[in-house]
Amino acid sequence: MIALVDVTGNNLSSLTNALQRLGHEFVLTHCAEDLQRASHVILPGVGAAAPAMRALREHQLVEVLQTLAQPLLGICLGMQLLYEYSEEGNVDCLGIIPGKVSRLRGSDAYPVPHMGWNRLLWDKPEYVYFVHSYAAAPGEYTLASCEYGETFTAVVQKGRVIGMQFHPEKSAKAGMALLDGFCSS
Repeated sequence: MIALVDVTGNNLSSLTNALQRLGHEFVLTHCAEDLQRASHVILPGVGAAAPAMRALREHQLVEVLQTLAQPLLGICLGMQLLYEYSEEGNVDCLGIIPGKVSRLRGSDAYPVPHMGWNRLLWDKPEYVYFVHSYAAAPGEYTLASCEYGETFTAVVQKGRVIGMQFHPEKSAKAGMALLDGFCSS
């Protein structure tokens, strides 16, 4: 059973629909015991880092997420929360992955938020769907990056923990394959 962390007040319908289409059983939860019993944990996120971290603290999930033995996937804001710090609200995050999340610089040519399809820079040319204003610079654990006026981390992995800055559930065949790969690992 996959546990979807349900604390960021977001609309999870596209992610739950994707998991159903892929045939994966899941539970929406903010219960520590559910996360510890799950085979895989997904930390989705829409919104801002400070309120999301406050909600994780209120539900006493910070240490649980930091110490999970099973695979953990952070999606969009959920990926950003895996890092040590976010400039969005100047908040300490989960600290699982070293580094900080900063606001995209943006310009007339690259308005913020970065919203729409963009190419992952890795071994295969895949396009995925992004909606974000903050991102982490490429670092030691970056598996794939993306260009949007600057280079940022699009996929990060440290051991059992994976982050995707884009929305795999909204990224057609490529995104669904990545989501299914995580859930089947």
